[in-house]
Amino acid sequence: MSILIMVIEMNNTIWTQQTLLPEFPNLCGNRKTDVLIVGGGLAGILCAWRLQQGGVDYLLIEADRICGGVTGCTTAKITSQHGLIYDKIFQRYGTEAARIYYDANQSALGEYRRICAGIDCDFETKDNFIYTVNSPLKLERELQALQTLNIPARFADHLPLPVRTQGAVCFPAQAQFHPLKFAAGISRDLKIREHTPARAFDGNTVLTDYGRITAEKIIIATHFPLINKHGFYYLKQYQSRSYVISLANATQLNGMYRDEAEDGFSFRNFGSSLILGGNAHRTGKQSNGWDGLESAAAHWYPTARLQYRWAAQDCMTLDGIPYIGKYGRGSHELYVATGFNKWGMTSAMLAAMILTDQIQGKSNPYEEVFSPQRSSLHPQLAVNILESTCNLLKPTVPRCPHLGCALKWNPQEHSWDCPCHGSRFDENGKLLDNPANGDLKRRL
Repeated sequence: MSILIMVIEMNNTIWTQQTLLPEFPNLCGNRKTDVLIVGGGLAGILCAWRLQQGGVDYLLIEADRICGGVTGCTTAKITSQHGLIYDKIFQRYGTEAARIYYDANQSALGEYRRICAGIDCDFETKDNFIYTVNSPLKLERELQALQTLNIPARFADHLPLPVRTQGAVCFPAQAQFHPLKFAAGISRDLKIREHTPARAFDGNTVLTDYGRITAEKIIIATHFPLINKHGFYYLKQYQSRSYVISLANATQLNGMYRDEAEDGFSFRNFGSSLILGGNAHRTGKQSNGWDGLESAAAHWYPTARLQYRWAAQDCMTLDGIPYIGKYGRGSHELYVATGFNKWGMTSAMLAAMILTDQIQGKSNPYEEVFSPQRSSLHPQLAVNILESTCNLLKPTVPRCPHLGCALKWNPQEHSWDCPCHGSRFDENGKLLDNPANGDLKRRL
């Protein structure tokens, strides 16, 4: 029996159907501010909120509506367990770096817990599980690293999942919430200008369609960084696309679950709904997308009803650690938050904590581990360079206006996608996802 389709509109998320976000006017005329935040996703909003709490003069600009991009497409897990990351950090950077990574994310979780106590955003404490289908040795190595680091975790068997697993690593007392209810609760009184895209950067001045903004310090929180001349982010990360559906009349799991494999499945409940995600792939590559998810759901939950389906896009770094801090070695008072590796909710809060401390001249105990200036010598760098080179040399059209890569047609979402850096355009050439900063000039 197949599940019934109740809503078939693409990217109609369970979060956007239940929340009215506050609206803000566009910029009108030239402005000066101490701190300019570019990007109105959750990371940018949290930076603005913390700066306002600290009495710092700031302004946030957003090209469209706040939380209209990746924030509204999340599965909204707040956790310090980001796949099997701790063994990787332990082996690559040592004990201290791995412990700092954990402490940083636990601190971000604690901030959410504190703030959400005063906001109606469906905040719930839940255990988080990273499971494996066929790699139990990876779990053993992760548990050994966690034991060495004295991080509370346990092995879990007999999971309430329809997938046959070989166990999981469990982090107790993590959390989940409604991201847009949270964003609405903290953003109402912030200094925000919507429908104000940053068109160009000239030193400490940003040009928009409605005036120039001059700032002493600038935070780029646009998911994928827009400025190419600093930081080499177009080589240091790529974008991954994944698919999500929500189901009614499925099952209650009482926890958050994700496969350690990149293309595996994730599970969590929201109220009476089950949120099922998976089928991740590099943006611009082929995938069975929602078809694969809906086929699996029909097999696992034959009496369930499809409510919503949407897609998420995530920036993936070379080593699995976000880039948070100074934008580049040659940039002056320019900061960045990017590369959240599918764990954007916790990382958004952590980014706001680090960046607002740096903006105010305060020392932050976590900043060195997340510094964008750390080594780029990782195997993924060669993969990114090869992918970019191949698509730059392809003679096909259309081309991405970001850096000129050949675009690929995405039949699942009826879009033109860039396999180099993840920009996306609809079938008429309108920009859907950055780092491109405008529509396709050639009419499709």
